[in-house]
Order: sequence, then structure tokens, then C-alpha cells
Amino acid sequence: MTVLKVVHTTRFDYPEPVTASYNEARMRPVDDARQKVLGATLAIGPQTWMSEYTDYWGTAVTTFEVLRPHRHLEIVAEAIIEASGYSEGGRPAGAAPRWTDLAADAVLDAQAAFLAETPVTAPPPALAALALEAAGGLPPAEAAEAICLSLRDRLDYVPGVTTVHTPAAEAWEAQKGVCQDMAHLALGALRSVGIPARYVSGYLHPRGDAGVGETVAGDSHAWVEWWAGEWVGYDPTNRRFAGEDHVVVGRGREYGDVPPLKGVYAGSGGSTLDVTVEITRIA
Repeated sequence: MTVLKVVHTTRFDYPEPVTASYNEARMRPVDDARQKVLGATLAIGPQTWMSEYTDYWGTAVTTFEVLRPHRHLEIVAEAIIEASGYSEGGRPAGAAPRWTDLAADAVLDAQAAFLAETPVTAPPPALAALALEAAGGLPPAEAAEAICLSLRDRLDYVPGVTTVHTPAAEAWEAQKGVCQDMAHLALGALRSVGIPARYVSGYLHPRGDAGVGETVAGDSHAWVEWWAGEWVGYDPTNRRFAGEDHVVVGRGREYGDVPPLKGVYAGSGGSTLDVTVEITRIA
């Protein structure tokens, strides 16, 4: 079991005063069986009004607005999380399901949202064919891992060539991308063979050798969970099961369901954005 402190700072600077800003922040980690939130705060400056709710996918959302002129906006999300990870080794603890189990009406009904493709996750024919080949002869849980490994072997990790809204098909054609591209491609491939899969947004502690109390530059990160009798977390980018160094903030069908921050503002000109994530292992 690991205890992590995460400080996620987002700052916008505007060349001219912005007269109004309306935003949604999804930055509070989820509290569930695999991780417990020991404390969480969200400091926003400036802000004139804020409210909180839980969205359809179970993610905590803070809505806020700024109704006075401002040239800077800063959001600082802090959380302390006790993470126990997924099942042993990331694999399901119980009996592994068969393909016929995944095709049962009860599963199809319960996981319908995570079997349907979106425009962002829809796999190109070549990726669907790769998934079918990788899954050949394997039970669902093993097939899911094989699919993720096969697609990852065909992509290079290259920052800056895609955006968070780049469709999986474009990333596949380019054969390069970053974590959200790997996640979107994995979702499309897994769903194409009938394995329910969902997008996970959160943080990754990047250094297993970091000592207790040592603060390191962390990452906002994306990975997937597939359903194989229970939800299993897998990090396609790093070719491994998600563990105690992965902190879940939100889950959905794709990135568009769980953006850390989105909003609109009234003002002329653009903005500059600076984002930092600092992670400290407390225990």
C-alpha cells in the first residue's frame, strides 16, 4: 500500500483582461475500493462562485466562474491518496471469464456504454484486424493484454504530434502519439473484439526508486480498464498493469468524458497555459 500526495497546478495568463470565465474542473481523485482519498482541496484564484457535483460517470466535478476582470487564473488541486492498486499482479482475483460470458445479455446490458465506439475511439480496419489476430485462441483476460501489447509495439511515444482530441484512427495512421492516444487505440481494439473497456484519467508517479518524502515531477496520465470478471487496470503506454503508482481521477468512454479542465472565457486575444504535477510518496 502506498500513500501519495499530488499537487496539480494549472495557470492561465491572458494578454488583456478577461471579463468573465466559466469552467469545470475534474481534479479530485476517486474514492473507491482500490484507493482512498485521505484529503483533497481545490484552490482557485480568482473565483466568484463555485459548486460541486458528481457526473454521470462518477467523477467529482467542481464548476466555477470568475465574473470580474482578470489577467491570470490559477487552479491548484492537492490530494493525499492511499492506493492499494488492483488485484494481485493486476489480473482478476476470481475465475477468468470466457468469451461466452462476455456475450451474455447481463454483461452486454451492464457494459453497453463501454462496448460502443465513439468517433474518437473507433478503430480503423487494420487495428481491428490486429486485435482479432492478437486475441486468437486466448481467453478474454489474456487476449486483452496481448492486444494492448501488440498495438503498443506498432506505435512510437512522441509528444506534440497529437492533441487530446485526436481520433484513434489518426494516431494509428501516424504510428505515433502519447498516453491518451495509446488509451484510445486500446479502447477501440478491445471493444472491437467484444471486451468492455473504459478510459481512465489520472496521475502516474514516474519513479519507483523515489524515497519517502521526495517530491518528483509527475505526470497527468491516461490508461485503460477492461472488464474480465472485474475491472482490470492496464497502462498501454508503459506496457504493464496499473499499480499503486497510478492515481485514478476519472473514468469514461474516452478523454472527452473526463477532461481535467474545460471552460470558456470572454476576452480578446489568446492565453498561455502552464501545467505542473508534483507527486510525493508519503508512505
